[in-house]
Amino acid sequence: MAAVPAPAQPKGATGVLVLADGSVVWGQGFGAEGVAVGEVCFNTAMTGYQEVISDPSYAGQIITFTFPHIGNVGSNIEDIESPNPHALGCVVREAITPAANFRSDRNFDDWMRAWGRIGISGVDTRALTKRIRMGGAPNAVIAHNRVGDFDIKNLVSQARGWPGLEGMDLASVISTTQNYSWDDGLWTLQNGYAVHSANPTGPHVVAVDYGMKRNILRNLVAAGARVTVVPAMASYEEIMSLKPDGIFLSNGPGDPAATGVYAVPVIQALLNGGIPLFGICLGHQLLGLAVGAKTVKMQQGHRGANHPVKRLSDGRVEITSMNHGFAVETATLPDTARPTHISLFDGSLAGLELTDKPAFSVQYHPEASPGPQDSIYLFEKFVKGL
Repeated sequence: MAAVPAPAQPKGATGVLVLADGSVVWGQGFGAEGVAVGEVCFNTAMTGYQEVISDPSYAGQIITFTFPHIGNVGSNIEDIESPNPHALGCVVREAITPAANFRSDRNFDDWMRAWGRIGISGVDTRALTKRIRMGGAPNAVIAHNRVGDFDIKNLVSQARGWPGLEGMDLASVISTTQNYSWDDGLWTLQNGYAVHSANPTGPHVVAVDYGMKRNILRNLVAAGARVTVVPAMASYEEIMSLKPDGIFLSNGPGDPAATGVYAVPVIQALLNGGIPLFGICLGHQLLGLAVGAKTVKMQQGHRGANHPVKRLSDGRVEITSMNHGFAVETATLPDTARPTHISLFDGSLAGLELTDKPAFSVQYHPEASPGPQDSIYLFEKFVKGL
């Protein structure tokens, strides 16, 4: 797509998004001051912006929220999906307003600033989203300076110099560096997150952290599992020394083919050992790679809490949460792997299962935070089958 001529800096502009083709989008900065370079994507969810920004799968990305009112319920210490937010920043339509929710303990602007995340408001997010849909997710720089001092030429150079997510392994960068146990359960209004609720006699699930969302762990516990989390680069021997009853492959950022260089041999060894396996998002893609399928980078990806997915076994449609920019190519699946779910947006593969081994995976996020709970049954299916 041809570059849009760079508009003159409006008076009072303190935030800017500079695309690699030289296009410049001005706005009002919020959150932290600074500069960050990554890929610009869009998310269509109406709720859950705090969970989205703290989702490790957004490492290396700048999120354009299509819903205009972001920040209106503030932030809190509970609704985060990882110890640190991983999205580089966000682009929104309306200015951040004071929080209006009884659970909020900090305005969204303050939360973004505290975590060093950059935001821009006052942007025509519909136009930016359309641009991404038509031309693909571009590399860009997001910048915030309270006095509006920007070197646009330098920012364009940074955007053009960033290599992009294709071929980039980020899982090893953001994964835990040591094993740990997880026993927190699901959230309730009266009690918050259930603590020490793991079943001491339940099946032992070893979860490989490629960029794990916390609500996945909570749902495994709620389904009755004891959970141990291991780093993305854990070896087959290290995993097996924990005596797992089942293996979980987590979501995560980056190119699955790049992460697969070290992850796929381990997954193949686990499959050959006959241990039940369940994967979500990046874990789904890595399972596909492990059985010989191929992955491809999507033009715009799937990101939101309103994605319809058809379950092929009975035709039921689940409204799902998604966040992925790569997909497993259905045509490359071997005879021992069959599709179980498909996206009704574009027909892309949304789930698979192996016919010769106890393993299955889905491209979407059944932990559903944010989003509906149509797919929670997958955790029960996995844990009860161990």
